[in-house]
Amino acid sequence: MRPPVHLSRFAQLSLAASLYLAASSAFADGERQLAQAINSYRAHPQRCEGQIASAMPPLSLKANVALPLGYGGSLRDGLKAAGYQAATVQSIQLVGARDADAAFAMLQREYCDSMLDSQAADLGISHAGGQWQLVLAKPLVDARLTDVRAADRALLAQVNAARATARMCGYRRFAAARPLSWSTALGTAAQGHSKAMANDNYFAHQDPDGDTPADRARVAGYRGRQIGENIAAGQGSPSQAMQSWLASPGHCANLMNPMFTQVGAAYATNTRSDLGIYWTMLFGAP
Repeated sequence: MRPPVHLSRFAQLSLAASLYLAASSAFADGERQLAQAINSYRAHPQRCEGQIASAMPPLSLKANVALPLGYGGSLRDGLKAAGYQAATVQSIQLVGARDADAAFAMLQREYCDSMLDSQAADLGISHAGGQWQLVLAKPLVDARLTDVRAADRALLAQVNAARATARMCGYRRFAAARPLSWSTALGTAAQGHSKAMANDNYFAHQDPDGDTPADRARVAGYRGRQIGENIAAGQGSPSQAMQSWLASPGHCANLMNPMFTQVGAAYATNTRSDLGIYWTMLFGAP
């Protein structure tokens, strides 16, 4: 009989977390042994569902990706309570596997496609007796998004690449526009707003104190006469944030507006916030 399994995949949702999970940094031998077997299988896969599978990179075994046995709540909320913001996640429950070898045999027989999931990057394992629970997840924030200056350069390059081509923003056509130059003051204001949204868990152009994008730009030292702002949340990379703005008529119009000549942009993260990562792009005309 096929063991019970609970599978769930999702894009990020704005939900409140109410569960706290304490994660130990130590792993039991059985958990490490099963993780090693899974990674060996990903590196040298055999037939899966009648087809030859491609090799996959190893999964990272992480304590904050493990959920308690029998956990029946929202997978995303459970991980967020442990400090892990997931873009995709799936959980597998195994019953009747006396040790790691038996658990792996069950996985290979019944869930080879899950072990070879190309979206998964991290792995959590918990077990007691013959019960095992595995969680395979992909973090919301791109692992390569660690260099703030590199992200700034990527955002500047991408906004100027977008402006270099005529495009429709909704029903409005924009001609190609000249490239924007980077403004340190606008970048400072954008960083402050992204951090505030991440740390205070809100998503809005106007902050809780009532300050507007123009107010934040002035406080940062920008003296331009025109200000525009795009914000986004939940996108794990600069290119994803840019794609979301170009797909929105109003945000696209800001990007293509020939009046603007300067730009500053930044992101901030907080794994316990609803959306995990927050982006701000400020446009100005001196």
